[in-house]
Amino acid sequence: PGPNPTFTLPPVVRRTLPNGMEVLIVEHKELPIVNMNLVVKMGAAGDPATQAGLASLTADMLDEGTKTRSALDISDQLAFIGSSLFVGSGWDSTTASMTTLTRHLDRALDIYADVVTNPAFADKELARLRDARFTNFKQRRDDPGSIADIVYASQLYGRTHPYGHPLTGDEESIRTIALADVRKFYETFYRPNNSSLIVVGDVTPATLLPKLERAFAKWEKGHIPAVDVTGTPVARVKATLYVVDRPGSAQSVILAGHVGVPRSNPDFFPLLVMNTLLGGQFTSRINMNLREEKGYTYGARSAFDWRRGAGPFFVSAPVQTAVTKESLVEVMKELRGVRGEIPVTAAELEFAKQAIIRGFPRGFETTGQIGGRLEQVVTYGLPDDYFNHYIERVQAVTLADVERVAQKYLDPSRMAVLVVGDRKEIERGLRSLESIGAVTLLDADGKPVNEGGGQR
Repeated sequence: PGPNPTFTLPPVVRRTLPNGMEVLIVEHKELPIVNMNLVVKMGAAGDPATQAGLASLTADMLDEGTKTRSALDISDQLAFIGSSLFVGSGWDSTTASMTTLTRHLDRALDIYADVVTNPAFADKELARLRDARFTNFKQRRDDPGSIADIVYASQLYGRTHPYGHPLTGDEESIRTIALADVRKFYETFYRPNNSSLIVVGDVTPATLLPKLERAFAKWEKGHIPAVDVTGTPVARVKATLYVVDRPGSAQSVILAGHVGVPRSNPDFFPLLVMNTLLGGQFTSRINMNLREEKGYTYGARSAFDWRRGAGPFFVSAPVQTAVTKESLVEVMKELRGVRGEIPVTAAELEFAKQAIIRGFPRGFETTGQIGGRLEQVVTYGLPDDYFNHYIERVQAVTLADVERVAQKYLDPSRMAVLVVGDRKEIERGLRSLESIGAVTLLDADGKPVNEGGGQR
């Protein structure tokens, strides 16, 4: 291979509109396209304790009609000019993204600003979206991976923590959400002084800013209440093994891990490299062991879910039912191994760094990709030139760094281990794993059940 690639993001021009909305502009003139990402700095972490899914539902309602356009009007008018609009909510932010041809920017911006600042929040649309959620929840109960995600979060954080509930809610929480709740969430957090507009494409600041000032002139700033995402997760002094019974399941889904660290952690780059070699790529230790050597799974991985607060760290592996115990033994072996029992080699470290470095520039090829990366800048308060130094910071990670962060941030002795599978086939083997702990039975919502299968 040749030398490491170089990468420099085009300059970011920052401006602030009179209403307090921050604007980031990147000129990218290879194609006559403009991409806009409005980042509202609140997501599911702002859901009230009893209304999980409110942020997600509010985002879904945003493009379902304005005071002057129906949902079909919005769809038809955007399609007529070849533009697209998407609204979605994550844990820490909500994003409204639009892509349009430069020659249709004025018309697209009129629709875009109307959707963002004048949502109608109609009763019939809420009822339709609520029904769609209920259908999705039923489907979710048939997917062991989805069950595992929900139960795992509830066991790590507890349901009252901002990260402890399902992002899209559940039957009980969605049923309680009224139109007034959606409108209140919107009026509280969807404010220009709580938002950043990222514009990437065939534009210039001089011509774009007057258009933005006119389009968002009536959007008023407001007080933004603080949301604490640093709440105390579930205390865990030793590893705990949870089992959710899915009779007849051909696979067991394993999730093992604990609360990780915030995106702002100064050890981000050593953790990125360490996780890449542990379970963050196809040739990682975990996948090569469980898939390539043992044949237990089609794929196993590990990840830190980076958030404003401390998101979860997890190892994920859907495995054959008959080798559930053996798979879990190998997962724990690899976690202990990267902490020192199986020392990381210089060649292994360099391979992981090269995997990150050589693939990095291709994440900035399109206007949408650049806008998506800059969402991290505004959501997590990173410097505008953060990505210009990304490659060199990855390259600077040493063996000592990897060993240090593995020891500091991974603790198999205190992990929550969750297995979703056929209890009668896997329980005996799991109960023999004394190093992990006794088995606690849970239902698909993460609530304890008694030994006979009923809920406690």
